[in-house]
Amino acid sequence: MSDTGSVRGSEFVRRIQVLGKERGVETRWAAHRGKGSHGLLYYGSRITTVRNLKDEVDKRAYHNMLKQLGLSEKDFE
Repeated sequence: MSDTGSVRGSEFVRRIQVLGKERGVETRWAAHRGKGSHGLLYYGSRITTVRNLKDEVDKRAYHNMLKQLGLSEKDFE
């Protein structure tokens, strides 16, 4: 997952959900109501916003989302 240039929002959400299941942490995806393609990803008591699930996540946003969830890239290795 180090190659963040090819990680789409949907893949990021899926990997967080798998990691949560492995660690026994509750995860939940909540798409926003109304217009827009943003949604909230809950990982335990932490929350991050994921933009469009179909778009690639840029490197800075990827690291910021991990930080908001209390995770690092090492958690995916």
